[in-house]
Amino acid sequence: MEMESIECVSSTDGIEDEEIHLSHHQFSSTKTHNIIPSGIAPTSVHELLECPVCTNSMYPPIHQCHNGHTLCSTCKTRVHNRCPTCRQELGDIRCLALEKVAESLELPCKYFSLGCPEIFPYYSKLKHEALCNFRPYNCPYAGSECSVTGDIPYLVAHLRDDHKVDMHTGCTFNHRYVKSNPREVENATWMLTVFHCFGQYFCLHFEAFQLGMAPVYMAFLRFMGDETEARNYSYSLEVGGNGRKLIWEGTPRSVRDSHRKVRDSHDGLIIQRNMALFLSGGDRKELKLRVTGRIWKEQQNPEGGVCIPNLCS
Repeated sequence: MEMESIECVSSTDGIEDEEIHLSHHQFSSTKTHNIIPSGIAPTSVHELLECPVCTNSMYPPIHQCHNGHTLCSTCKTRVHNRCPTCRQELGDIRCLALEKVAESLELPCKYFSLGCPEIFPYYSKLKHEALCNFRPYNCPYAGSECSVTGDIPYLVAHLRDDHKVDMHTGCTFNHRYVKSNPREVENATWMLTVFHCFGQYFCLHFEAFQLGMAPVYMAFLRFMGDETEARNYSYSLEVGGNGRKLIWEGTPRSVRDSHRKVRDSHDGLIIQRNMALFLSGGDRKELKLRVTGRIWKEQQNPEGGVCIPNLCS
């Protein structure tokens, strides 16, 4: 979706304001970051459990034709009840022997090459892999159907090189968002900036979208890592003008939660359009919002048992 140019003035950790002219990019990528376990040689049993149609591992019910050729239950409907190997009618024959063999297998997690050391019974492997902490992350860029996945360093480089996202170092930020004719709010316009601090990466989102019939502006932070790590950090956002101020404090959401999920949960600083125009001052015909904020790490006090903030210098 096209969007008007937005001027973004940013400063991080004492750096002078720098004028940057940004526009929304409708970016779509079909690249994938393939995950291939290394050091695991497929055995003949593993190959037998591979569906010849979709090449995925087969799980009960495993079907077979009269000649003993097997395929998964999903693909059985796709081949119109005809064996893809010998073209004979499949019928409703289950390969119980192969299902029993599968029960005796223990296999490594498919994300073995990314560091997962776990080994699971064949039928428990899928459930683990859906929640594995070592599984790749989805691209956090909003406003596109980007299908790129990978680990955090790979995605940081992808955001910088392919999506041309602004990268900043430091735990404080100072952005000014300027938009002409703010009464024409698309659903949605967005911006993304990546911050690097405490050895971690954070995504700062700012966007306009329709909430019911009313346009709103929203800013929120996502942590590039898992939810358990995200809880170690906090952040604040502040927007003000005309002697008024709105402040939001919270815990960044993990990029495991999609951008849309965070936005639709309203977990961030939300500014109604009329308030945004009031804070902008002037003749209320142009949006001029300055959003400032900071990120800090919560540290456990060994004596009191409470968390104390650790601010970066």
